[in-house]
Amino acid sequence: MDAKAFTSEFEKVKPQLKSYILRMTASIQDTEDIVQDTWIKASSNLASFKGESSLKTWIFSIASNLAIDNLRRKKRWPENVTDICKEAAKNDMSHFQEAMKIIETSEYAKFEIKEHIAFCFLCIAKSLPLEQHLCLLLKEIHDFKVKELAQILQTTEALIKYHLYSARQKMIEVFDGRCALINKEGMCHQCSEINGIFNPKQNLQEELVKIKMTKEAGKADKERLLDLRMEVLKEINPYTSGAHELQLHHLEHNRRVMEEYLEKND
Repeated sequence: MDAKAFTSEFEKVKPQLKSYILRMTASIQDTEDIVQDTWIKASSNLASFKGESSLKTWIFSIASNLAIDNLRRKKRWPENVTDICKEAAKNDMSHFQEAMKIIETSEYAKFEIKEHIAFCFLCIAKSLPLEQHLCLLLKEIHDFKVKELAQILQTTEALIKYHLYSARQKMIEVFDGRCALINKEGMCHQCSEINGIFNPKQNLQEELVKIKMTKEAGKADKERLLDLRMEVLKEINPYTSGAHELQLHHLEHNRRVMEEYLEKND
């Protein structure tokens, strides 16, 4: 493959690659750096691409290894990350002032509950071990096969299946205990609370009815509810959604809060 053909193919997968890396790192700057480094490393080593996997798998493999190198130096976020960041936001008036400014001036600040479901997953999934997090995103959101994941992580398909099972079970456990949208005893009501703050004219119940996850919460099993949550994530690219400017603002806030929190609790 020549450089021109590679550039064309890279641009095709770049939007999905950025979404994946952002969900791994929760950092806009780290995402930009890793995507750029992936381009440099891949384009400089085109001769090493032998076609044993798809070009997309090869590119994602390079990006995944760069992301893992970046994240191994950092601590995992706790499962109650949303609680910690919510409390910090309540005490940070400038955060809300900037958010309201975005809502007033940007066409990409249309808060939807589905957006927050995806945002919540992004933050909580960072409590998973790196390999589990990577496998869950690539398999469930980006539709890579187990065989391709084994190539990316340079391990066995059996171990990939173990990572996937462990990641799914952990996320099911966390959301079953926390999410009020799927469990009446859930402690987290942030989707509805934020809807009231940033989209007060929107009818909350009407919006909830549109989401399969909340409609089926009373009858579906926990595996099915996680799959429905994954469907929501597949629909939303954090860089191009109708509320992406607002959500990226919230994400940067959460990243800063978690860096300070983890440093204090070292």
